[in-house]
Amino acid sequence: MLKPSPFQKPSFLAVLFLFCWVSACQNQNSSKGSVRTVEPDSIQIWINQSKLADITPEVKSDLLNKALNKASSLSNDSLKARFFTQLSLINYNLKDSSRFRKINSKAIQLNKIMGDSSNLGEVYWDLAAFLSQHNIKDSAYFHYKEAQLIFEALDDQFRAGQLLRSMANIQSDIGDNSGAEATIIKAIKKLKPLKKYRELARCYDLLADNAKLLNEHERALNHYNESLDYYKKANASPVRILITKHNMALVYQKQGQHKKAIPIFLEVLALENFKQENISFYGKVLNNLGYSYLKSEQYEKLPGPFLEAQKVQDSINDIRGKSSGALKFAEYHLMVKDSAKALSNLKASESLALATGDSKLRLNVLRMLPKADTKNAVKYSEQFITLNDSLQMQERQIRNKFARIQFETDEFIAENEVLAREKQLWTGIAASLILLGLASFIIINQRVKNRILKFRQQQQANNQEIFNLMLAQGEKVEEGKKMEQKRVSEELHDGVLGKMLGARMMLLGLNKKTDPEAIGERAKAISILQDVEGEVRSISHDLSHAAYQKIHNFILSIKELVQTIENASKINIDFNFTDELDWDALSGEIKINLYRMVQESLQNSVKHANCENIYMNFFSDESLLTVNIVDDGKGFVQKRGKRGIGIRNMASRIKKINGNWDIKSEVGKGTTVTFIIPLVSNDSENAPSISPKKSNLQEI
Repeated sequence: MLKPSPFQKPSFLAVLFLFCWVSACQNQNSSKGSVRTVEPDSIQIWINQSKLADITPEVKSDLLNKALNKASSLSNDSLKARFFTQLSLINYNLKDSSRFRKINSKAIQLNKIMGDSSNLGEVYWDLAAFLSQHNIKDSAYFHYKEAQLIFEALDDQFRAGQLLRSMANIQSDIGDNSGAEATIIKAIKKLKPLKKYRELARCYDLLADNAKLLNEHERALNHYNESLDYYKKANASPVRILITKHNMALVYQKQGQHKKAIPIFLEVLALENFKQENISFYGKVLNNLGYSYLKSEQYEKLPGPFLEAQKVQDSINDIRGKSSGALKFAEYHLMVKDSAKALSNLKASESLALATGDSKLRLNVLRMLPKADTKNAVKYSEQFITLNDSLQMQERQIRNKFARIQFETDEFIAENEVLAREKQLWTGIAASLILLGLASFIIINQRVKNRILKFRQQQQANNQEIFNLMLAQGEKVEEGKKMEQKRVSEELHDGVLGKMLGARMMLLGLNKKTDPEAIGERAKAISILQDVEGEVRSISHDLSHAAYQKIHNFILSIKELVQTIENASKINIDFNFTDELDWDALSGEIKINLYRMVQESLQNSVKHANCENIYMNFFSDESLLTVNIVDDGKGFVQKRGKRGIGIRNMASRIKKINGNWDIKSEVGKGTTVTFIIPLVSNDSENAPSISPKKSNLQEI
């Protein structure tokens, strides 16, 4: 017993408790936060410590109990599931059945709740291995299959391959050799691309064992050789390689080639430290060596291997090994005609086989018993037949159960594939519809953009037309001015200058004369000058009147438009405008858009109103220009709905110049169109202007 530590004294504990209590009071809030962080870390530390090889079973059990209790109290299901998954595997390795089943069941439940497929596959795998170890083959196979499907779905080919090998092992154990071979080939196909040499070697070992059970000895030897190649690639230990060689020797033994088998058995037994590290297998090899000596008639070397094997197996209480060894030793005693010892060994082998539940070994014992005990041969034969029939029935039932599991699994997979195809189909349809909708949207959007572009191009062309019209109007005004200037020049030159020259000459000639005739001539010259004065005054008056008369190019354009429509439609159009506004000072954008809106309104009245008169008024105040266009036509009922392109164009144009407009109409009372436009002149700072000297339409 350990000596008590000073820390166990009551006084020290009291002081320690007081110190901890004070510290806790000072750091209460921080402590609460840290506990939540420390707890999971502590659990992981305990789990990791329990895996150490150099601790005692008591310490390991104590660490696992603390980890389990603390994990059970966690409120975080994700952490709880993770820790229970780890504890499931550790407790499986501890061989504590009830504890393992409890923890494993909780781990399965938690991982299902959390939807953690990877950990769920792991705990199913633990359960399958546990059931297989306890010879509950059907349930083990089922849970191996569950785990395998999970890892298959996760595309974890390595684990899926490992689980297929475990499933094949169970199939081989129940005699489903063809099924086992098909399963192990699936595993090999998954593992080969991954270059998992050690796992591939185990697969070929199992494939060889299966071929051996089917008495396909050459194929078994080929597979064992493939296994050895993979073990060498994986740098496996010498013991592992010799175990495969030992299995090859058993094939040679079944073939009767004992001279090939015996050197392999001896090679295995001669391996350094083999007996100490693999004592159970050492006893098995001794029995196999003795059996080959027996079959190869090397009697001088017997019964040494059998006796040494018994001694080794007794030392470790290897019940299964003792049962198999006793059967082989009995055959030796039958050969040396010692029926009593043979019967004793056979009875011992049967008893041990019953204890381990090894029915196949017991069947081999019952097959040999009639040779050692001829009196009870019939009884042994009947027992053999009954047991053989029972085993065949059990194997058939298990195979059928496995077949149902496989069928249900295949059916489940098929249903999943159908659902996956349906999902793909619906996904494809949805994607197609989305693409179709997107394509339709792009096409419609492109068409709208094209329409807008055409509309803008048309407006641009119309604006260019109006611009050209205004330029032409300006040119006409300039031409009128030039003609008037020429007329004035001609009048001054031909009339005024001629008369002034005549009067000057006359006065020069009469300059020094004072006679009555000269006085008359002077009076005549003065009269001519007075005529010239009147003529100059007349010309000046004409020029003054022309200077004060306003010439409006924009208004002239509107008048020409009115005249054109009047001539074509025979409808009277009364056009009035205020003379107080300098119309040509308006911005180019207002003039162009207003011209087009007036043109469209007049054309609508001509085409649709069936009117006789149209009244058009342009007037303004300080900030707004108002245009009214009224016809006395038939009118119409105003409805909301689709509008014609002309109406849409007017709406677009009035919006461009920041104006408002309105249409009012009643059946039988005609239609009134009103435009209200903010005034912007060509002199405005931010407004573009039109100049006859500039022909760039983009500046308008």
